[in-house]
Amino acid sequence: MNWSSRNLPLACFCLLAVALCFAAEEASALEIAIDVSPHVLNIQSNGTVVTVHTDISYSLVNAYTVYLNGVPIQSWKADDRGNFVAKFSMDEVKQLEGLAIGDYNTMQLVGVTTEGEPFVGEEDILVIDVLSRTR
Repeated sequence: MNWSSRNLPLACFCLLAVALCFAAEEASALEIAIDVSPHVLNIQSNGTVVTVHTDISYSLVNAYTVYLNGVPIQSWKADDRGNFVAKFSMDEVKQLEGLAIGDYNTMQLVGVTTEGEPFVGEEDILVIDVLSRTR
């Protein structure tokens, strides 16, 4: 028996332990509620911004760490309640790989608080590809 075959179970255990550590880290993220606008994303629209309203306090968010399905934040502000609002380039969101046209797609907002705690929020939106007609 050579070294690699004797240590294969140990190597598998180590890989499993590392995977579980990453899963535990993701599971410990603070879950927040989000509201994505528009709720129906038309690939043919001339819109410029996808806005995400959250229920996390503006003062708690490190805005430079916020992404929507991998798209970096474009701008941000506080709403009337003091909660964080994020804005993203609609063109970049429309170009996300794997968008299912004519179906619901999960939009996931991720970021880190000013205390270093990861947070995550998800909402499904409908993605369509409809060319509007003028009369």
